[in-house]
Amino acid sequence: MNSMKNRKSFSTARTSRVAVAVSSGSTALHATVVEQIGLRIVQGDFLPGEALPNADDSSEMLGVSRTVLREAIKVLAGKGLVESRPKTGTRVRPRADWNFLDPDVLSWRYAGGVSADDVRALFELRRAIEPMSAALAAQRATPVQVAEIHAALTEMEAVSDDGDRFAKPDLLFHQTILRMTGNELIGSLAALVETALVMSFRLSNDNPEGQRHSLPLHREVAEKIAVGDAAGAQKALLVLIDNAEDDVRRSVENRNKRRNDRGLQS
Repeated sequence: MNSMKNRKSFSTARTSRVAVAVSSGSTALHATVVEQIGLRIVQGDFLPGEALPNADDSSEMLGVSRTVLREAIKVLAGKGLVESRPKTGTRVRPRADWNFLDPDVLSWRYAGGVSADDVRALFELRRAIEPMSAALAAQRATPVQVAEIHAALTEMEAVSDDGDRFAKPDLLFHQTILRMTGNELIGSLAALVETALVMSFRLSNDNPEGQRHSLPLHREVAEKIAVGDAAGAQKALLVLIDNAEDDVRRSVENRNKRRNDRGLQS
């Protein structure tokens, strides 16, 4: 039964995104195979302790060479998702071993249905990083960086009624705050925060009113940083995250309700 389940899962990948990636070059193909297998692991198609199909079967089902498959498995092993051993093959590692701070793993986690616990975890992560970063930014930001965050804010104001267009300057706003800290370790978290923000945008982008309601909160953060008010910047960003979580929770609840209603009608 497990073999049939795995074969079906890989076969679906072959007929869709993997097939497209084959014509796009080896780099795109490698990344797509990593995504297809990784997504299925994180979404629960392959359970912890379960063996993936052997190399010959996987290569055939995905329509890729064993070399491409082997490199993809190495990447997934680096993310803590799988381990390969002689005679036993490649197996999914326990969830406790998965690197959920890896941007890909974080993205795959939120690619399917999202629960209230998923939302809570996402925003707990943001609270652990961003408010303190805002406080440090207020203490260390240069005039050039302050100008950059105000430029991002101006662009956000111009597109605040369009959730899709709003995401780009909003992301720049938050990433700029991380760079303002002057701490290279915090700056290296930019990719992680980017993924968390993108997930937030994706989960709340069905708000018909756009993001105009969040502008005063963003402006408060920028102003506190500009005047060097560390405590004020930290508090303002925390309020901004709290409000963003409320938006996402409402959106997820509405989506789940619609999904359940469709299920009852079918």
